[in-house]
Amino acid sequence: MTPQPKIIVLDDDPTGSQTVHSCLLLTRWDVETLQLGLRDDSPIFFILTNTRALTPEEAAAVTKEVCQNLKIALQTEGIQDFLVVSRSDSTLRGHYPVETDVIAQEVGPFDAHFLVPAFFEGGRITRDSIHYLIIEGIPTPVHETEFARDSVFSYHHSYLPDYVEEKTKGRIKADSVERFVLEDIRQGSLARLQILTNNQCGVVDGETQADLDKFAADVLIAAAQGKHFLFRSAASLLTSLANLGSQPVAPAEMARYVRQGKAGAVIVGSHVKKTTQQLECLLKAPGIVGVEVDVAHLLDESDVQRAELLSSILEKVQAIHLANQTPVVYTSRKELVFENVETRLKFGVAVSALLMDIVRGLPADIGFLISKGGITSNDVLSTGLVLRAARLLGQIIAGCSVVRTPDDHPLFPNLPVVLFPGNVGDADALVTTYQRLADIKSV
Repeated sequence: MTPQPKIIVLDDDPTGSQTVHSCLLLTRWDVETLQLGLRDDSPIFFILTNTRALTPEEAAAVTKEVCQNLKIALQTEGIQDFLVVSRSDSTLRGHYPVETDVIAQEVGPFDAHFLVPAFFEGGRITRDSIHYLIIEGIPTPVHETEFARDSVFSYHHSYLPDYVEEKTKGRIKADSVERFVLEDIRQGSLARLQILTNNQCGVVDGETQADLDKFAADVLIAAAQGKHFLFRSAASLLTSLANLGSQPVAPAEMARYVRQGKAGAVIVGSHVKKTTQQLECLLKAPGIVGVEVDVAHLLDESDVQRAELLSSILEKVQAIHLANQTPVVYTSRKELVFENVETRLKFGVAVSALLMDIVRGLPADIGFLISKGGITSNDVLSTGLVLRAARLLGQIIAGCSVVRTPDDHPLFPNLPVVLFPGNVGDADALVTTYQRLADIKSV
């Protein structure tokens, strides 16, 4: 049996754990906290860096700090057998190659780094090195989707070697990228993996979990033989590398974690089209009451106006909760235009700060919390709930993780929190999640 290395995931938002369970999510990365992850019984743990919400310079600095502390923690724990995954978005948004370059510099050298963006739960597959998003049953090259037009992380190519050349500004040429296509993977990749050196860039296909299972099995054999690999991947590869089996509590039974059967709360920060569709469906569900937060003038408002806005929202939330209903606090949906990326990111920080003040002001006896949006979810864990670490329970629907706060949490002990990415699930997915926690048996 191939020995299991420790799988260390630097996650650029907290949704990369959406295919695994029973492991730790760390929101801090001091040496002592990293040792918690390294000592944990699970073969995998996540460091939530939230770098997708940062500028490239900030992302590089955070990644460097994590890696420098990680080196010390690995040495202290005497761990030499490990794999590093830079987990990022399955629609190719994020700071590539900024993060992988820093990781290679700090905890390398690596024989290869692989781009593995397939995420089956979210309808993302890679075939012939072209990455697709399945929209209404039709595989659509991702460069033709809204994600490629992201105002911070735009790109022009779905063919991954071309994407690599574009993002590395020509440093890595498309024709130098090693392609692991479906036929290669299904026949076995071990011989090729064994000869890779000098941080060779590779791109990996995947149409089903079985494809990545096969690739991961070969990776683990090569790693056991001394090869050092780095991955830039979405979540599905982690399922294959960790090989954890079924989660302890089935998705449809997650209501057993709800505190005293009480009504919960929902926080919606994501603005992608799918989130808005899901929100519209949720607002029609019985037991749900919407609370819209108009964020349009948030940067211009005085401290007094902001305090008044916060107070007004929390009063509404408290009244809804007292009526044994679930408040859905959501940011206004109107698309705003910013003069530059820095202004947009600054605005995002201001919106998040308000949402986190709302989280901290939620009724103390809420039964559960659903956080919609990757960056929003990271902020809920690290800033709103001020967690050092949280235990991942599993998924409530495909691609949506549930974590629980520790029993000594000062505000919300043992609170189940759903980390719901912005672009996961069908139109009814948010309703399904709510109904499972509220123990509405129509699901």
